[in-house]
Amino acid sequence: MKRIILASASPRRKELLENLGLAFEVEPSESEEIPDAALEPHEVVKRLSLEKAEAVARKQRNAIIIAADTIGFLDGMILGKPSNEDEARRMLRLLSGRTHLVITGFTILDADRGKRLSRIVETKVYIKPLDSEEINAYVQSGEPMDKAGAYAIQGLGSIIVERIEGDYYNVVGLPLSALADGLKEFGVDIWREQLNRR
Repeated sequence: MKRIILASASPRRKELLENLGLAFEVEPSESEEIPDAALEPHEVVKRLSLEKAEAVARKQRNAIIIAADTIGFLDGMILGKPSNEDEARRMLRLLSGRTHLVITGFTILDADRGKRLSRIVETKVYIKPLDSEEINAYVQSGEPMDKAGAYAIQGLGSIIVERIEGDYYNVVGLPLSALADGLKEFGVDIWREQLNRR
């Protein structure tokens, strides 16, 4: 059985993958996450996830690499991680009372065979109207600072989300259902793994 490697430093992605009961290692990718402004947002996340997977695969053997990239998208703008508190406030003001897309691209790559699969999942997220006091309090909590779109649906940010359409785990950063389907093509069956653990 090949090793499974998560090419991400995200504690959220690590926790989500652990929820599937898979044995895996973590090796954060050293590739730079620089979106190409000339690309559509779906292509941006697809390319970045592929670059992350390839960077780790170059150093590994007998391994299946999983990498992902998540962005928010609204009004033709990509909403990545805010670089400072002012940018976080700007993003939250932009999202307030509106609907945006959360788009995740993920790549599964067999380091030996070079076989690869990249898929994109999107979720529509409805944010409640927010006043300045609420935005400031949320930014002061520190939670928005390392999150795409400046909020975490699984944390304090849950109270600013009115509802979603689509995969919740995609908004957290790793669409588990689509990922499990993709892993089957690499000989990794989540249900079989569960049975083998018994």
